[in-house]
Amino acid sequence: MLTLFRRADYNSEITNFIEEMRQKKPTLEAEQRAGRALLWDKHLDRETQGEFAEARVPQQPYVYQTRTK
Repeated sequence: MLTLFRRADYNSEITNFIEEMRQKKPTLEAEQRAGRALLWDKHLDRETQGEFAEARVPQQPYVYQTRTK
C-alpha cells in the first residue's frame, strides 16, 4: 500500500557506526559475550549466600559514632 506521508527509513549515526563495526569485525559479538561470561555469568551457591547473610553484622546508622551502652 502506498501512503503519501511515508518517510524514508532512517538510521542514526550510532546505528550506522555499529553496523559498520559489525561488518569490519564479525567476531565482535562473540568477544563481548565471552567478556560478559568472564565477569558476570557466575554460578552462585545458594547455601553459601545464605551463610553470608546470616553472618552479617548489622551496621549502626552513623558509622563513625562511638557506641553508647
